[in-house]
Amino acid sequence: MKKKIIALFVLGNIIALASCTKNFEELNTNPNLIEKVTPGSLVTPTVYGMSTYFTVRSYDFTWQMMQVGIPNPSITSGIHRYDVQESAGNGTWNNCYKYLRNIREMEAAAELYKQPAYKAIAITLKAYIMGILTDSFGDVPFSEALQAENKITQPRFDTQQQIYTSLIQQLEEANVIYTGTETMSGNDLLYDNKKANWRKFNNSLLMRMILRLSKRTEFNSYEKLKAMIADPVKYPVFNENKDAAIVKITGIAPYDYAWGRRQDYVNFEAMGEFFVDMLNNLEDPRRALFMTRASKIVDKKPVDIGFKGYPAAHSGQDSQFGFSPSTPNGDLMFPNAVGTPINEVMMSYAEVEFIKAEVALKSGDLTAAKVAYEKGVTAAVTQWPSGIMPATYFSNPTAEFNGTMEQIMNQKYLALFFNDYQQWFEYRRTGFPRLPKTPYMYHNGVMPSRFMYHNDVRRFNLENYNIAAQRIGGDDVMTRVWWEK
Repeated sequence: MKKKIIALFVLGNIIALASCTKNFEELNTNPNLIEKVTPGSLVTPTVYGMSTYFTVRSYDFTWQMMQVGIPNPSITSGIHRYDVQESAGNGTWNNCYKYLRNIREMEAAAELYKQPAYKAIAITLKAYIMGILTDSFGDVPFSEALQAENKITQPRFDTQQQIYTSLIQQLEEANVIYTGTETMSGNDLLYDNKKANWRKFNNSLLMRMILRLSKRTEFNSYEKLKAMIADPVKYPVFNENKDAAIVKITGIAPYDYAWGRRQDYVNFEAMGEFFVDMLNNLEDPRRALFMTRASKIVDKKPVDIGFKGYPAAHSGQDSQFGFSPSTPNGDLMFPNAVGTPINEVMMSYAEVEFIKAEVALKSGDLTAAKVAYEKGVTAAVTQWPSGIMPATYFSNPTAEFNGTMEQIMNQKYLALFFNDYQQWFEYRRTGFPRLPKTPYMYHNGVMPSRFMYHNDVRRFNLENYNIAAQRIGGDDVMTRVWWEK
């Protein structure tokens, strides 16, 4: 009887399967899905995905590399000791190309629906993403990337010079496209369809990319930037914090905070001594926004000792310090009241002012450099929720403008807090700030310059990988990328 039941069950499944083949495609077409994507529908997923991913990467990687914060406890190894593993850049590689796929779709849809404003937005976001990607790895697939449908499954690696040249040219093109009369529609988490703000983001990115090439004298970066700054009608850029590419995240689905839980952000992390001491010397109001106060036990009771961090790349014996360090302030990135907006920084207004300050300094215009420097510092303080600039801030001799590149870059370092890998990139370009070294650092205390290529590239695109690795001087974390040389 049991065998008979099983046989009938099998026969029934065969009959059901046969009947399902009739009109299969019609029955399995979801009427709620559109066959062609609209360009505006790709803006928010790309903006939210990238800003959130790089907020976490700033915490996980840049904080350690740039002595902003370190894991606690940290017995051995770790990024703050310049121990960068060969897989450290895999997530960056995967996520950048994932969202570059969105950009490719956005460009195609903008062409299909004749919406040039979205072609311009695609260019702006492409430059933002590709800028991070090439600054992290050097030469990467670009012109032949993401073209499997064209049977290009093993793309060649473009040189970083080719990538920068192309992106700068495209940003110039987008600047013109933004001047058109087309209005935007759709879900825009960043600028709520304000095309003028996208244009300012585009040109501010253009400034960032041109400045990054400052060591490549053949590009005349400072002269090009000087011309841009002198023509704000042709090149509108960020003029206030409201213009900046800072994504406001409420923590309410689908726009969750970058961390799943508050404790994942605040626990097991000590603020870095170098970062805290720099803020202390400036008597900077951001201390209370960024971190908690440290304490030590006196007569079996905790005593407040102000803001104090642990040194990066220490010996691993945490007990040597004799105090509990400042830790990240949870309210900055995961407020107790979910729904409270937090900032995820793609590019700040402060960065634009520090670019202007550097250009003015290199041109010998100390007056303009001072104005831009003070605007940059003020913007960096006030971009954060409840950030208030003290009227006496620049009365502090440490903060008062002294006409040096080091001072501008030190303040830019503070301004780039929680801004993907920008602190790391700018350190590699300028050598500032002057980070302390310890005997416990790898590579004799010399900071790594790049991520190694994704290990899948070595497996599935070996020929082009070998060409690129040989061209850049070896697939090693210590190999400097083209604009560093």
